[in-house]
Amino acid sequence: MREPGECQSMAEIREGIDALDRELVRLFALRARFIDRAAAIKAGVDLPARIPARVEEVVANVRKHAMAEGLPPDLVEKLWRRLIDWSIAREENLLGPDSLRDRNE
Repeated sequence: MREPGECQSMAEIREGIDALDRELVRLFALRARFIDRAAAIKAGVDLPARIPARVEEVVANVRKHAMAEGLPPDLVEKLWRRLIDWSIAREENLLGPDSLRDRNE
């Protein structure tokens, strides 16, 4: 895949974007498998799906990464909070109804 500055046509730009989209989907699928494993581990140690301190740690990390890459941290945070909410819902589905209790761990 070419670097963006090397692209000379819209076809090359689209090819690069399509390749990145495939890779992003692959990475999201990998992240989902980590979420599934987290749910299995949490079930064994009686942890809830949502752990507020961890949510804020993840958000702080992605804001830092966004700034380092020259992206707007507020936008990246919004995207990640949606991803985190989806991930927690996935965990709650795997953990069952007991995981819905509110705990601040």
